[in-house]
Amino acid sequence: MNKKRVLIFDDEKSILEVIFIVLNDLGYDVEVSETADDIIQKTTEFRPDVIIMDNWIPVIGGVEATKLLKNHPDFKHIPVIYITANNDIASLAREALADDYVGKPFDLEDLESKVLKWINLSENQ
Repeated sequence: MNKKRVLIFDDEKSILEVIFIVLNDLGYDVEVSETADDIIQKTTEFRPDVIIMDNWIPVIGGVEATKLLKNHPDFKHIPVIYITANNDIASLAREALADDYVGKPFDLEDLESKVLKWINLSENQ
């Protein structure tokens, strides 16, 4: 069985490190990026099963980066979990066309369960 892949976009190094360690320990192949302006290139190279996207990611922001991905014929099927500390996370996630969201600060178990949920759903398609 191939390791499932998770691509994380966040500009906060401490958050990247924590999510990387937790998901790596769970057996996922994890890549991280502190910018999203090259989201199509990174997605093409890494071929993730799930993407975790921060709202405030430089240079283009999470909404625009997620829309680029969701409007791309090869990548629109990849589930995106949106993360932000904004109070209006549900509307931001909807605007971005994200599949799910988790508010910051987030509970790691909640994030883990959402990653697992979307990986399982993508396997069954």
